Amino acid sequence: MRYGPSRRFETSDIAQQTVGGFLLAGPFVVTEEVWVLAGSMHPLQALLTTVIVFGIGYGALYRADDRDPDRETEIGGIPLRVLSLALVAFGSVFLLAVAFDAPGTFLEGMSIGRQVAVTVEAVSVGAVFSVVGAATDGRASRTRRSATIRARTTDSTRVRTRS
Repeated sequence: MRYGPSRRFETSDIAQQTVGGFLLAGPFVVTEEVWVLAGSMHPLQALLTTVIVFGIGYGALYRADDRDPDRETEIGGIPLRVLSLALVAFGSVFLLAVAFDAPGTFLEGMSIGRQVAVTVEAVSVGAVFSVVGAATDGRASRTRRSATIRARTTDSTRVRTRS
């Protein structure tokens, strides 16, 4: 049985995810402690962190909201909205890290291979926070839009009943 609204995944959804993702990614990209932490992580911890990012994204999209994942477009069995959210979460952290030269600043003196590994781990740490912004920004916007529409509908109904 399918339930919940079937709202199409649109360009505006990606834009909202991107704003939220970049908003929360920035502080973690430029924080030295994140890079030190990433430098001490084992690759399995980075993998676990990646699973956590997908879990937070899925939970925010489908458990904290009334969307039905079975009504969503899927790629490889994963809802497109979740894949987009993960791409934004990891991508925003990575793009900011490269734009700010964070690996060059915090990983100076390491071999290129080690810099790549630590950067991947740092991106996974930053993505935990970025995904929260990416997942919640669109929901807040939709809630505000829905409240505005309800208010307008209620106001126009009042006007008609007074006449």
